[in-house]
Amino acid sequence: MILEEYKDYLGFAVAGNFANHLGEAGEADEFSVIKTEKKDAPKGIFPFYIKNHDSFLGTFPLCDDTILTHGKEDKNLQVEAEVALICDFEYKDGKIIDIVPKSFSAFNDCSIRVNDGKKLSTKKNWGERTKGMSQDIIKIDSFNEKDSVLAKYHIASFIKRDGIVYDYGTISAVKSYSYFFTQLKDWMIEKFNTQEDCGPLEELTPFLKNANKAKGIIIAAGATAYTEFGKHNFLKKDDEIFVYVYNAHVHSFQDIMNDMSGVDLFLGQCSKLHQIVK
Repeated sequence: MILEEYKDYLGFAVAGNFANHLGEAGEADEFSVIKTEKKDAPKGIFPFYIKNHDSFLGTFPLCDDTILTHGKEDKNLQVEAEVALICDFEYKDGKIIDIVPKSFSAFNDCSIRVNDGKKLSTKKNWGERTKGMSQDIIKIDSFNEKDSVLAKYHIASFIKRDGIVYDYGTISAVKSYSYFFTQLKDWMIEKFNTQEDCGPLEELTPFLKNANKAKGIIIAAGATAYTEFGKHNFLKKDDEIFVYVYNAHVHSFQDIMNDMSGVDLFLGQCSKLHQIVK
């Protein structure tokens, strides 16, 4: 199913917000020109969907049950398991002055690894149904680490291929993002207003020209590191993708495995994304 209600949102994602991910994705060299104020800071923000943009970014890519390869299986497609923050924002005098995360979802920032494009965004949207977002949307009670339910959530991802389930991304606590909660929010506001065109990243202000017409922003917070299987195995047709963002204080890893095996469980505090590659 296509997530129609989010066609009026802007889509952006954070690059380099988990240790080792850029190196494993083969992108560390591209990002070597990006200097950050702090060693562990994310590298920057890139767009994956801008409604009515006159480029590939104008194509709405989100889907909750399918990834379409569009004939690009030879381009090394990889799952990127992350948390999507569904946000309200305030835009005034050409600047974003506030971002308010209202809810979250499991997200697959599916990416092309072999691509001639110089900008990261060109690897992120190659047509309809090339991204994944769960329709299990969970409200955010607070975006302060001490109070937020998100501090209890973990991200896990898997591929089922020929009936066998493989760990794809390392199981990671949401709070183990390099930047999250208030620190991420403040950093994002600054980046939206100041990021310049450099290396694989683009200046962001041109993508915000019609921001007042958007209902909100979907921000993919960054992909986890890969398992050994995930590093070396790219998507094939008929693969099943699973991304879980789950409350690890309520649901065990065995609950997640049982769910993938078809056991009838109620995962009441979990956002689950299940896609088939076609």
